[in-house]
Amino acid sequence: MNGPAPAPLAPNGTAAGADDPATDRLLAGWRATGRPADLTGHLRRHGPPPKAARAGAGVAATLAAVVEEAGLTGRGGAGFPTARKLRAVAAARGRAVVVVNAMESEPASRKDQFLLAVAPHLVLDGAVLAATAVGADTVHVCVPRLRHAQFQQLGAAVEERAHARLDPVRMRLHALPHAYVSSESTALARWLDGGPARPRGGTPRLHDRGVAGRPTLVHNAETLAHLALVARHGPAWFRQAGTPQEPGTTLVTVSGAVAVPAVLEVALGTPVAAVLDRAGGPTEPLQAVLLGGFAGTWLPPEHLPTPLTRRDLAPLGAAPGAGVLVALPASACGPCETARILAYLAAHGARQCGPCRFGLPAVAADFATLAAGRADPELPSRLHRRTALLPDRGACRHPDGAARLAASALRTFAEDIERHLTRGACPAAHRTPRIPVPPATPPETWR
Repeated sequence: MNGPAPAPLAPNGTAAGADDPATDRLLAGWRATGRPADLTGHLRRHGPPPKAARAGAGVAATLAAVVEEAGLTGRGGAGFPTARKLRAVAAARGRAVVVVNAMESEPASRKDQFLLAVAPHLVLDGAVLAATAVGADTVHVCVPRLRHAQFQQLGAAVEERAHARLDPVRMRLHALPHAYVSSESTALARWLDGGPARPRGGTPRLHDRGVAGRPTLVHNAETLAHLALVARHGPAWFRQAGTPQEPGTTLVTVSGAVAVPAVLEVALGTPVAAVLDRAGGPTEPLQAVLLGGFAGTWLPPEHLPTPLTRRDLAPLGAAPGAGVLVALPASACGPCETARILAYLAAHGARQCGPCRFGLPAVAADFATLAAGRADPELPSRLHRRTALLPDRGACRHPDGAARLAASALRTFAEDIERHLTRGACPAAHRTPRIPVPPATPPETWR
């Protein structure tokens, strides 16, 4: 990686955040024991996995009704209602397929890695439950190829379940190329069909025709773990945390200028500032927080009391996204940090459509010019124009996220940008970068 090394992390390569019994659900076993849960420990804590008596529309409808009452939404970034996905796949013709999206290609996120390291069977319970409900005979678990330890740990968990004859469906583990857009749902389906791990634009939708032309349900690892708990404990229990509109807990990765970089489980609706406090609080004054990851939004300090919900963040042009909070200190250069992230995003575009081939590299180049402090009076207007043209034009949402990041940087760092354009690069531009960003080089392979 470029930039400084991340703060020391807990076992399995992920920070182990501060204890909060009120919101510990997914991480309860880890908090209680400090050890990853094998199958025996998992069953001792949670009991046997919930089972559907038989596959079919009736079972799917029952599970979807429970999930809808709970208000569970996807935790992978888009926040799509989980019940709607279940219903759509169950209603399609043909034998379904379930895909566990554990790619977590967002460089600032560690939540799914941590969850799969300490509670893999909770995720697999949810995947098997969803598969049984929608009539699937196979669960595909997709992880990044470069995370060898994670692949081995998950393989051991799958073997435990097979030895115990626990699951009525086949479970297959896959290691995919770790490009930024390879975690997009259609990219997973395309790779499982023997193609490149690039997003597939247009129709048909995955719930109609996905892997091998079959109805396909793709869920993020954290979403499936919540599904397993909702099925065990019910909607009322799930709604004891969070807000009425956005119930439950969510995993977040907090890093940057905080005392204890951590993966935390927090109730939705917790103020952003309170989440930072759970990670030990800022270590120095902040100028912004990057919320949602590299495709997210810069929030200035005055917005940190905002509750962590899609509803409350929407007026600010922000969303919880992939559950990432990166605290940027006032001593850093916001335009420079943004330029490095945009260069990485431009390099990791699939290059299948105009926004990724031309628009995103142009925005990244403009931000590099801005970060270097080169006088160009037309640069701000050009950046505003280009970022406005990127969204809703690509084969996937990758250009949209990059445009969102760039637009928020233009707002949040407006004074710094003005100084860069009129006086040259600020002193902070020459200091060591504060946000670890992978090299801005294209993926070596898509297959």
